Amino acid sequence: MIKTNYHTHSTFCDGKESAEAMARAAYEKGFEILGFSSHAMFPFSDSWHIHITPGGYEAYVGEIKRLKEEYRGRLTILTGFEADYIPGLTKPDSDDGECYARFTPDFLIGSVHFVLGDGGYYEADGPAKETRERIQKYFGGDVRKAVASYFEAERQMLRTSHFTILGHPDVIRKQNRSSGGTGPLFNEEEGWYMEELEKTAEAIAASGVIVEINTGGMARGYMDSPFPSPAFLRLLHDRKVPVTINSDAHRSEHLDFAFDQAVQLAVEAGYTELAYLDGDGVKFQEISRS
Repeated sequence: MIKTNYHTHSTFCDGKESAEAMARAAYEKGFEILGFSSHAMFPFSDSWHIHITPGGYEAYVGEIKRLKEEYRGRLTILTGFEADYIPGLTKPDSDDGECYARFTPDFLIGSVHFVLGDGGYYEADGPAKETRERIQKYFGGDVRKAVASYFEAERQMLRTSHFTILGHPDVIRKQNRSSGGTGPLFNEEEGWYMEELEKTAEAIAASGVIVEINTGGMARGYMDSPFPSPAFLRLLHDRKVPVTINSDAHRSEHLDFAFDQAVQLAVEAGYTELAYLDGDGVKFQEISRS
């Protein structure tokens, strides 16, 4: 199979290595296509230094274009963003001139990290203790409402934005694997949760986006399986939603972390092919486990 990854972070956001170092490692690992996707919430920034700074977009785009030329003929490099969706503030949109269209990205990953409640937000993949405190404060301690609000934000993003890949579509599951003695936040087998997955799978199918099988939580040690869960992945397959495998790499050593396991999960869900981008549209390749 063509070895690809479209979810790559660098020191332009919260990655630990330069874009140049990530490209070099991808080439050495035998990748044929590498997409960079720095965290972005254009035109805003944050106080945690997670996202590209408001004045850093041109430098980021310029560096990825430089690397694209340097590796031409050896490694296809694509320019992208992992763009946050926060209603009324920022959205992943490659068609809207007020959003990312001005940077002419090759692709966008649309992700929900911040979930708005009454007077504040919680971070879906944030630290367990802080997430629970914020759910208590901004959702009155109603976990079901807080989790449902995460998926509703994702569905709103799918309805209102134009992007290519849906990032870690059930990253809220991180809260069921967190350490620190907090215990799981919710039961993934309860009927209400499965209903949220089904509604979200329908919205994904209607939007036409690709869903990533994301191994980043495994690489960073807080998950033992990728996003999305096997149950969610089966729902996506049943609705003919295309998938690709991404590592969500923040370090070069994680660029192809647990790809074999991700392929196996795709096969078990019923997939026989993976989607990929080469700068000339969406294409498909047959899954091979050799």
